[in-house]
Amino acid sequence: MIKRLALINLATFALASIMTILYSSKILLFDLRVVLGFWWVFAITAILFALKKRSLTTWILVSMVIGIMLGFQFPDIALNLQVLSKIFLKLIKTIIGPILFATLVVGIAGHSDLKQLGRLGWKSLLYFEIVTTLALGIGLVAINISKAGSGIHLPPGYHHDLPPTTSVTWQHHILDIFPENIAKAVAEGQVLPIVVFSIIFGVALALVPGNKKQAMLHFCESLAETMFKFTKIVMYFAPVGVGAAIAHATAELGVDILVALLKLLSTLYVSLLVFVFVVLSSIMFIFKIPVKNFLKAVWEPVSIAFATTSSESALPKAMENMEKIGVPRKIVSFVLPTGYTFNLDGTTLYLSLATVFVAQAANIDLSIWQQITIGLVLMLTSKGVAGVPRASLVILTGAAATFNLPLWPIMAILGIDELMDMGRTSVNVLGNCLASCVIARSEKELDDEKLHAEFIVD
Repeated sequence: MIKRLALINLATFALASIMTILYSSKILLFDLRVVLGFWWVFAITAILFALKKRSLTTWILVSMVIGIMLGFQFPDIALNLQVLSKIFLKLIKTIIGPILFATLVVGIAGHSDLKQLGRLGWKSLLYFEIVTTLALGIGLVAINISKAGSGIHLPPGYHHDLPPTTSVTWQHHILDIFPENIAKAVAEGQVLPIVVFSIIFGVALALVPGNKKQAMLHFCESLAETMFKFTKIVMYFAPVGVGAAIAHATAELGVDILVALLKLLSTLYVSLLVFVFVVLSSIMFIFKIPVKNFLKAVWEPVSIAFATTSSESALPKAMENMEKIGVPRKIVSFVLPTGYTFNLDGTTLYLSLATVFVAQAANIDLSIWQQITIGLVLMLTSKGVAGVPRASLVILTGAAATFNLPLWPIMAILGIDELMDMGRTSVNVLGNCLASCVIARSEKELDDEKLHAEFIVD
């Protein structure tokens, strides 16, 4: 039944698209109501499919379609729906402080006891920072070339809805990094002070001996798990929030926002491919890792990550296959889990790209130094949240709040977040698998006999 509904849904979408092209190209002359009628048929079939599928992602996509239809045909109603999207954003903001604190403390205190891990820990962390910095740079370059968010014509008076921008000196920027009151930082959603406090707290906790450390670590792990569940609950409201935001944006901005989202999606996938073929391929060449065998080994875990948009679902198979091609278990068991905390190449690239897109969409001109500063913030805030559902939304919202960027473009981005998540999660897994080979090679423990032997897929 689901397959049949999916085919019907696809067919109605194709028909509606063809009718739109014929109408806009004036190849066939007919009433606009005919075109809109086809789109409403598609919307109804999409709702039926979502009811049968019972998937949150499906409902988000369907709500986006309904929001677009409402924005085009009933703009007066759509303009009054913004309150629903604001409720959703308020709920997301409540997650930022607790989840950053819990995940960063667990990531640092649980994995980064540098006295114990020694050389392996330093090499891994150094490698992670270099590669994620390159990913971040590619994201910034890509969005500045494509300018995916530019060209959205804001209606008169719309800028009054944007947060006020004030000029501050570099001394203020430095002072803003350090917390004077952590409760105030959490209440106001100040991401950088929360991150700095969490890092120092995590390092301090790593130095605490015995049971006292474990008690606090267990508390932070419990807090992180609770916030994961909290996020999951909030995400049930996502279809309503996203649908309302898209309806409002479409009524206000017309087709501009839809074109911008398509450009953003294209920019992301092109930049991810550039990262893989330029950065990761160069690393494979430098560390003498055979491309063919490595790709055979990572194909299954990367496919799982792409299909499920979850790095965690691919972890067991990734660890197994890395051992098969000659990476020692002690290195695999350290590098891959730590990489899920500190080496999110695809996510870092996406966040840098998406944050600048938000500024472009609001006609806010960011200097190169402001973009670099944003990049440094994202380097810190993206650590430790690989297991968080819709982690990118949480981090992106926090970055926008930190740099006084509007939140309405983020709601539009969420409509295509699942499509972008497939690509960035796959690159996360690919990058971490390669990292395990690189660290093993640097430790002279990579088994070249296994590495060059024919990889047999189970």
